[in-house]
Amino acid sequence: MENYSKGKNVEEEIERSKIPIKDLPENFLWMQVKGGSKMTNLLSHASGILEDKAATAVVWSGSGAAISKAISCAEILKKQFLIEHQVTKLAYKMVEEFWEPKVDGLETLVVKRQIPIIHILLSVDPLPDTNQIGYQSLTGKKFWQKEQSGAPKQNQSYKSKKPFKHKKT
Repeated sequence: MENYSKGKNVEEEIERSKIPIKDLPENFLWMQVKGGSKMTNLLSHASGILEDKAATAVVWSGSGAAISKAISCAEILKKQFLIEHQVTKLAYKMVEEFWEPKVDGLETLVVKRQIPIIHILLSVDPLPDTNQIGYQSLTGKKFWQKEQSGAPKQNQSYKSKKPFKHKKT
């Protein structure tokens, strides 16, 4: 690659209409998290919209390095407002990297990569389809459970162990 220098990057833009979550509410707040976004700015904006009741649902979207920041923002907002309904979806976007030749006679290289994207819908109102893949709620059946159980089973009795004591020598 010493004969090439990196040129431009062409990224596929994420569109509001292409969010892969089924039955999105009419007016939702779409928070697009970037790598350089400040979490305090993102959270204060989303909190203000939810407090004013201008929207009852928020979609957090982040790609590449911003995925962890989008997840953190969604979790903080979910705890702050006790939002019960969540749908999480993963997708990909295409990025084309162009490498320009430094030496005559070589062609321009185009490298196509798929970058992961996460979309997290948080909704105050109940969602129509609670059986879709990626749905979670604070109450009710968890995604790893087969059925809702009333009381937890007590199969094992746990004995408390004595704390470890280091012998002095």
